[in-house]
Amino acid sequence: MEPFINISGVAAPILAANVDTDVIMPKQFLKGIDRSGLDRGVFFDLRFLADGRPNPEFVLNRQPWNDARFLVVGPNFGCGSSREHAVWGLKQLGIRALIGTSFAGIFFDNCQRNGLLLIQLDDAELREIGQLVASPESAAIRIDLQAQQILLHDGRSMEFAIDALRKEALLLGLDAIGSTLQRTEQIEAFEARHLQANPWLA
Repeated sequence: MEPFINISGVAAPILAANVDTDVIMPKQFLKGIDRSGLDRGVFFDLRFLADGRPNPEFVLNRQPWNDARFLVVGPNFGCGSSREHAVWGLKQLGIRALIGTSFAGIFFDNCQRNGLLLIQLDDAELREIGQLVASPESAAIRIDLQAQQILLHDGRSMEFAIDALRKEALLLGLDAIGSTLQRTEQIEAFEARHLQANPWLA
C-alpha cells in the first residue's frame, strides 16, 4: 500500500448522516471478479443522472472538489452492509482520508485493512471544518499523520488521535500481512521456544 505521511489536497463535504455502503458502492458494482472499475461506482446514484451524465449538483462533480483527496463526512458513515468494495472504490477514486465524528464498525476495520485513514473529531470541530471546505477558497487542507494534525487553509490546525499500531501501518504503507512480517524475528523466536518445549509437534 502507498504510505500516508503528509498529504495535501482538497476536502469535499458530504455531511449527511448514516451514509451506508450501498450509497457509497451500489450493488451492481459487486459483480466483477476483480477490483477494476470500482472508482466509477463510488456514489454512483448521486454522481450520475439517469441518462449517465454527471450530476452537476453533486459536490464531487464540481470544482475544486472533483479532485478531492479527502472527504468530510457525517456521523455513522459507512453503515449498512459489510462490502469492502466501498473502501476499494474510494481509494481508486483517489480518496486518502475520511474526516468525521463516527464510522460504522465493519467499515472502520475495512478502511484500516486497506490503508484509508479515518480521522474522528468532535461535533464542533467537524462543523468547523465542514464549513471551511464547503467554500472553494478554503477547501484545501493538509493532513500530517506523523504530527497527527489537520492543517487548515487559514493556518489553524486540528489535532486528532489515532491508535499507535494503525498509525505505524499507515506511515509505512503496510497491510495486515506486512505489519505481521515486521515482527518476523519475534515470531520465529516464539516458534523455536514452543517447539523446544513441545518437541512432539515437530
